[in-house]
Amino acid sequence: MAERSTAAVDVADTSGEEPLTAKAGKATDDGAKAEKVSGGEQDAARTDEQRAQATEAQPPELHSGHKLARRYRLEECVTRLDGFSSWRAVDEKLRRAVGVHILPADHPRGRPVLSAARSSALLGDPRFVQVLDAVEENDLVYVVHEWLPDATELTTVLANGPLEPHDAYQLVSQVSQAMAAAHREGLSHLRITPGSVLRTESGQYRIRGLAVMAALRGITCEHPQRTDTEAIGALLYAALTQRWPYENDAHGLTGLPKGVGLIAPDQVRAGVHRGLSELAMRALINDGATASRQEQPCTTPEELAKAVAAMPRIRPPETAFSTPPPYQRTGYQQGSYRQSAHNGQAARQTQPVPTPPPPLQSRTGRALKWSVSALLIAALGLGSWQLADTLLKRENDQDDPGNSQTGGGQAKKPSGKPLSITGTTEFSPLAEPFSAAQARNATDGDPSTAWVTGRFKGWANFGNLPARANGSGIIVDLGRAKDISGIQVSMYRPGQTVEVRAAAPSVANPTKLDDFSRLLSKPEKAGDRLDVKLDQPVRCRYVLIRVTELPSDGESDWFRGGLSEIKITG
Repeated sequence: MAERSTAAVDVADTSGEEPLTAKAGKATDDGAKAEKVSGGEQDAARTDEQRAQATEAQPPELHSGHKLARRYRLEECVTRLDGFSSWRAVDEKLRRAVGVHILPADHPRGRPVLSAARSSALLGDPRFVQVLDAVEENDLVYVVHEWLPDATELTTVLANGPLEPHDAYQLVSQVSQAMAAAHREGLSHLRITPGSVLRTESGQYRIRGLAVMAALRGITCEHPQRTDTEAIGALLYAALTQRWPYENDAHGLTGLPKGVGLIAPDQVRAGVHRGLSELAMRALINDGATASRQEQPCTTPEELAKAVAAMPRIRPPETAFSTPPPYQRTGYQQGSYRQSAHNGQAARQTQPVPTPPPPLQSRTGRALKWSVSALLIAALGLGSWQLADTLLKRENDQDDPGNSQTGGGQAKKPSGKPLSITGTTEFSPLAEPFSAAQARNATDGDPSTAWVTGRFKGWANFGNLPARANGSGIIVDLGRAKDISGIQVSMYRPGQTVEVRAAAPSVANPTKLDDFSRLLSKPEKAGDRLDVKLDQPVRCRYVLIRVTELPSDGESDWFRGGLSEIKITG
């Protein structure tokens, strides 16, 4: 049930047709007439002829088990609307779940859907649910996209209550930045709703249906940037108040009272963050200044992203700790114990404690005390000197990066035993992580699980994107500085260019490439496995397995990689 709620395509949602200045953009300009929404009202000009065309172009009778391209096996139909259907399917070639939209080839929206899907796939931004394939064959048009079973729709999240200020801040920040990047490439979403935004287990937000959702529904508008900005403002409003910012109910949320108009979130619900409330109003009322403060409205996602960045950063809430119960004094405290009487007799009186004998007061006694004191002082001094000498030697050993010698001058023999790993994180210093929650798959001892990168079109070096200039990979934390002698890495797919680096013991929580100054193995193209054996043990805590070039994903001009299992030996 959780899987369906997170990955089912949102196009069947007919609620929320209310005023989002405009409902979509020009992603459907490939020859098919589109439904036009302007000023919050559906255009009545959608003729009976257009409706008949969409009705006549019904999808063929597909069923569970049907295969597309001898690869995608349909499992469950999740949407059937306006002549197209959406399915949960299995990619038998890569053994993963995917989502598929299917239309008849003669559907009036078939060509716009193909055009929108291919344009969205070229963006390659991991903040969007990726389009994996867009094909026309055998009288069918189908679009294959990612399926995220570990993510949750914002609709489900809001059903449990409004978001904390920090979570709402992250929502509007991530969504506005992602949409700003999409509009710079000429793409618009055109139908951003709580059902089209997913939150992953790591707290990242992913947007699905970029351009494709509007093409499937046949929607257009004159100001797509203003439309997307107002939609993001509606998301923020709902996240702060758990109310939909219009009079009618939509997306499982109750609308505002009729006749009162649009009121600020901090007037709907007590305790709403003032800065976020004003930001929501600036995005919603983006054709003029807000009523409360004459600030400029946000008319594009980029303007909204800049307004979010200009706000003081909202810190996450501190973890609450329960107060321990007060200490209860029992009846067995010192001085309160009384021996019970036997067979009803009175308690016996305690015997007085005898007075200890006086200390040695004679000349011999004083001499003995001074002798014992001198011996204790000498013993303490000798012990302190030996302890300090040992600590200094150990510190010198740690400061020398190449030191692997024992006190006798012989090289320390590696044990070859696997070292325990206390943590794994994704190395992504210049961009958002691909799948931070899956980093632990690389050290869980199960070769069938893996950490996997995103897919890139045309370039093996992560799409030749500046944000991916340092590549990606996995940072392994050994918990403390240890002597390592070897690294074994099982690859998710052969043909990746990989190198191994280590951070100096003095570096704490390294995240940048410069933090890993020790090169343990030069970049080389690896097969199914990479084995690195060091001539001498190296002492470190953090080890980086860095991927700089990706192999082919099995499809023409697509690249993807990953790491299945990492072992480090001492």
